[in-house]
Amino acid sequence: MLKKKDSYVVAVIGATGVVGHEMVEILQERKFPVKELRLFASERTAGETMNFQDGSLTVRLLNKDAFNGVEIALFSAGEEVSREFAPVAVAAGAVVIDNSAEWRMKPDVPLVVPEVNPDAANKHRGIIANPNCSTIQMVVALKPLHDAARIKRIVVSSYQSVSGTGKEAMDELMDQTKALLSFQDVVSHVYPFQIAFNLLPQIGSFDEQGYSSEEMKLVNETRKILEDDRIQISATTVRVPVFRAHSESVNIETERKLSANEARALLATAPGVLLYDDPQRKVYPTPLDVAGTDEVYVGRIREDLSVESGLTLWIVADNLRKGAALNAIQIAEKLIQAAS
Repeated sequence: MLKKKDSYVVAVIGATGVVGHEMVEILQERKFPVKELRLFASERTAGETMNFQDGSLTVRLLNKDAFNGVEIALFSAGEEVSREFAPVAVAAGAVVIDNSAEWRMKPDVPLVVPEVNPDAANKHRGIIANPNCSTIQMVVALKPLHDAARIKRIVVSSYQSVSGTGKEAMDELMDQTKALLSFQDVVSHVYPFQIAFNLLPQIGSFDEQGYSSEEMKLVNETRKILEDDRIQISATTVRVPVFRAHSESVNIETERKLSANEARALLATAPGVLLYDDPQRKVYPTPLDVAGTDEVYVGRIREDLSVESGLTLWIVADNLRKGAALNAIQIAEKLIQAAS
């Protein structure tokens, strides 16, 4: 558990990746109480420098001696790194907030979205899991509706930007777009097929039933965060040629009927939500609107004409901020608030 202090020694693991960069920027933006910031990465990028506050910091090579004195460790380096080094950080006395999928479904590891289940963070045993980006934005929007009318069923289709895969995917989209506009051949390395001017209905690997790993994250993580295994969830996840911000079309069926206006009223005051819903005036969120912002935007709210108690919503959020870096730092802020 964290002790109440004026400032903390914070480490960012995977600091040179796109989420790591966002973590460093958000720590500064939110004036997080940093006594000392330590940045770690692999051999490939160790030695690079990153700006923080009024100076620059050198990125260090991650090793098992890296966590001496670290109090909060923000991991954004992938499952293998988290599997190896998160227990090392905990043994050294740090609280780990991990952005990979490694710990999310472990029964004794809380899976936390501060606007949804903040108290779960206080039950940690050293590691707190940050949910998947597409899960975070969906549960932020659905939590007030679930509390009001209990959601029985969710059908979600996601349209996820290439930044969810990392910088190499963003570069690939840019390079392919330039090549196509210059009438040159397109090369694909990150994705199995061309992503520019295309859609790929695969994010992650497929299981024997034909569902992708990203789709099953939406199913399993949503139930864990909302603490309701009765919710029936069907997900389809699609990679789209957008650089930043994920979009979701979400259809829900509730035990008690909610009108569209009731849903709007609930969402208008929900923490972390920005209601952006006036289609007649062309007011609805798009990835370009949302990129670089912290809220979960919700629009296109309408009653489902095919069932008695159904609603359809359009949900958009910046996957690098609220979907990853910001959510992790908000968890750390909650821990500090609860520290004694």
